[in-house]
Amino acid sequence: MANSGTAGPAPGPRAPRTTTAQGHEDPAGAPAQGPGIRARIPALSGSWWNTPRLVRALTALCLAALLGLAAATASVLGGARDGTDTIGHRAAPQATRAADLAFALSDMDAQAANLLLIGADPDYTALREQTLDTYEQRRNQAGTDLQRAAEAAAGDPAGQRAVQTVIGELGRYEALVARAQLLEDQAHAPAGKPSPDALDTYRQATDLLRQQLLPAADQVAAANSATVDRIYSARRGDLAAGRWWLLATGTAALAALAALQRTLTARFRRRINLPLAATTLLTVLGLATGLHLSAAADGHLVVAKRNAYDSVIALSRARAVAYDMNADESRYLTDPARAAAYQQSFLDKTQAVAHLPGATLDSYNDELSRRADTHRADHRVVPFDGVLGTELRNITFPGEQDAAERALTAFQRYQQDDRAMRGLRNQGQLKAAVTFNTGTAPGQSNADFELLSTALGEVLAVNQRAFDTAVADADADLGVGTAAPGGLALVLALALSVLGVRPRLREYR
Repeated sequence: MANSGTAGPAPGPRAPRTTTAQGHEDPAGAPAQGPGIRARIPALSGSWWNTPRLVRALTALCLAALLGLAAATASVLGGARDGTDTIGHRAAPQATRAADLAFALSDMDAQAANLLLIGADPDYTALREQTLDTYEQRRNQAGTDLQRAAEAAAGDPAGQRAVQTVIGELGRYEALVARAQLLEDQAHAPAGKPSPDALDTYRQATDLLRQQLLPAADQVAAANSATVDRIYSARRGDLAAGRWWLLATGTAALAALAALQRTLTARFRRRINLPLAATTLLTVLGLATGLHLSAAADGHLVVAKRNAYDSVIALSRARAVAYDMNADESRYLTDPARAAAYQQSFLDKTQAVAHLPGATLDSYNDELSRRADTHRADHRVVPFDGVLGTELRNITFPGEQDAAERALTAFQRYQQDDRAMRGLRNQGQLKAAVTFNTGTAPGQSNADFELLSTALGEVLAVNQRAFDTAVADADADLGVGTAAPGGLALVLALALSVLGVRPRLREYR
């Protein structure tokens, strides 16, 4: 199977070209060395590329191209797996726990305000015990969230400082609340009229929470949310670029295999080399699988982050804001000197939940009712902003629409209760206002607030389940169950490539 190429003219008679029994050219038939680069570099000479050398070179090219495709696939899918792991198992849960910490702190202060509000009035004995129990539950919850936040912030100096701030100031806050309760018990104050010392101590506690604790908790949540946003953008960009790398390396591998197959067909008069055909099929399947998995990973990231996580974190913060808003009602009744400030704070948080530009506390309910009716007539129309508006524009998952509609309805009812409570206070019916505000019977303010809290929790749960499912799907697609078959397919493709050319090369021995 020797090549039939000739060299340039040489002086003297030309020696005949001979071939050995093993198929190699006899030195007597070697081309004469003439002037020029091609004569000085044998590898550039056409006669140098005999069949064995050409087959070996193309085989090496195929092996390198297959390894390149495998490396590109591993890099693209490994980066997607790392991004999903960071978002799904670390940064996003940490941000959610930080938001949960803000919720626990807000409800702690709401319960502390209620304890001060109901005082030592015997009509509220059962409510007092219930309020104390809730305060302790939230206190324990805040402690657990803080512990997890401290563990998560191990490598984040800013996060560590924020966590340490909460840990240090939370002890002060709890001491102030305990002192306010003690002073209130000693004074035997009636409902709605705490002793000056107890009220002053509670003011210190609530100011500490609003000015130190909640901002620090928000800082922890914001830091983790920024990490989620950064990794999400980076991984989606990497996946978009990675798909082009997969196409390039896959095309190169297929081209190399086609060149080798064509060479074997032309030089050995065989129509098809079955091992190489199998390698080509494996390469096509591997490329298709890599492209599919990268597209699926991108889809899982979009569902987990944009469709689910953004709603989870927004609703978690909204729940914390709602509990602080509920505390503003009790503060409003408890502290007449700060009533106007607490009323404005309530309105600000109301606007954060469902924003109506220019609405005042007096006009808010009528305006919200009008816009809510417009929305209910056509769910595609959401004529208000805030957390509820954003959520109603981002309905993605089964059951989410109904849960969000229930939250809107509950929010409207709670706002109506608030105006009723303020009307009782303005009419001089302080104890009736306290009873309505803290009451848990159907139709009373705290009962309707619990309905709002439950509805927000249901919307949050729908999105949390979708987030968990998307992360689990990504883990399944990019885990060992995918890597192991991929590695075996690579080994098989490499082995088949060698097996396909080995019998042909034996002919030249």
